[in-house]
Amino acid sequence: MSSPTNGNALKDKGRIVIVGASLTGLRAAEALRKEGFSGHLTIIGDEPHEPYDRPPLSKQVLKGWVPADHTKLPRMLEVHAEWRLGVAATGLDRAKKVVRLADGDEVPFDRVLLATGVRARQWPNPAQAALEGVYTLRTSNDAARLQAALAAGPRRVLIIGAGFIGSEVASVCRELGLQVTVAERASAPLAGALGEVIGAIAAEMQRDAGVDLRIGVSITALEGDASGHVRRARLSDGSTLEVDVVLASLGSIRNIEWLEGAGLAAGFWGVGCDAGCRAFDIHGIVTDHIFVAGDIARSPHVLFEYQFLSMEHWDNAVLGAEVAAHNMVCEEIERRAHLLVPAFWSAQFGVNIKSVGVPSFGDEIVFTQGSRKERRFVAAYGRRGRIVGAVTCNNGKWLEYYGAQIARSGPFPPHPAGFDLPGDMRVVPAEFPARGVPTAAPDVVLTGHDPSERHAEFRPRAR
Repeated sequence: MSSPTNGNALKDKGRIVIVGASLTGLRAAEALRKEGFSGHLTIIGDEPHEPYDRPPLSKQVLKGWVPADHTKLPRMLEVHAEWRLGVAATGLDRAKKVVRLADGDEVPFDRVLLATGVRARQWPNPAQAALEGVYTLRTSNDAARLQAALAAGPRRVLIIGAGFIGSEVASVCRELGLQVTVAERASAPLAGALGEVIGAIAAEMQRDAGVDLRIGVSITALEGDASGHVRRARLSDGSTLEVDVVLASLGSIRNIEWLEGAGLAAGFWGVGCDAGCRAFDIHGIVTDHIFVAGDIARSPHVLFEYQFLSMEHWDNAVLGAEVAAHNMVCEEIERRAHLLVPAFWSAQFGVNIKSVGVPSFGDEIVFTQGSRKERRFVAAYGRRGRIVGAVTCNNGKWLEYYGAQIARSGPFPPHPAGFDLPGDMRVVPAEFPARGVPTAAPDVVLTGHDPSERHAEFRPRAR
């Protein structure tokens, strides 16, 4: 290889390593081959499974419609890669340009894509988390175990956390005819992602479906029987619940610990990178041979005041992988930016919730179409006089319209589509939880600099 910065030379005979064998890793590998990369490609993954689709795990798999091991992602084309599955990456040596593995091997690279994603946050008490009947939901194995537990017909299921995953699982439980309690520390479900105005509607949906929703409370302890199976939960309000299955739906943790000592801008919200997916080092200097994509990438976005966004979305994984792959093997002047308008969807309690933009970036909300009472509406979020997000309930046909307004920084309140207007179109506070209030974090996180925080630590470069 003539030069690590020469894209054409890299296409011919370079070595690229992708760390992360999930949706992002697979789509990046396919994009590299489509871009004409003919060199050696290695894909590293800590799970033994080939890349699989995660959204069905909390829906079709738990309902018993699809086995957990039948969610393998389709291959768009042959990637001709060396797969290193079932072995975790434990280190990145930038000087030697190698990825260190848990089995002691070192995998050399000319360029590397970091796409290690996230893992489920465990119940914080290890002894209680180890009780039989206590689950998390992130992996295919997690889904298989939880599906078997639900199919066994437990007397009561406890879900700790009313974010999207927790709410979707609660919906599945009711569809299966199971008694379910949802405990949420915030004042409403989905409050961290969509604010308490929409959260109040989500709470009505849950209670109308027969969910025992407990808001403003936390679980203080899980207790097991003599055989080590969970049987009881104690709540912060002094009450107790007799339960057989517990799902700790407490959000996710970015898998970045393996990058300790690599000198990259890696932290709680992921790995900092530019809009072209190139990683920043710890001093804010962009690297040229290290790229980031998927859930662990956090990059500045022009539509949101150049704050750094971290997104746990399917489209972010796919489009970020494609941009990173292109930029890894092209010339500098041909590089592209990854600046999608975020979008996601969730099906729960007979309602299809879809969102575009970053609702949590807004501080105001207005219902622009449809009916709140019928749970068929569109609501837009605004900040400083422009639209920054929108959410639809059973009205997803309008998502593209509002997405276009967000993309061009349209005014707030936005211009409605012209029909199906609600009776009340007042602009009101969106009521997102205050900073520091413990609740489920939104799927799109603004991680920009806050001058009131003093958490940074300067680490001189090791000699």
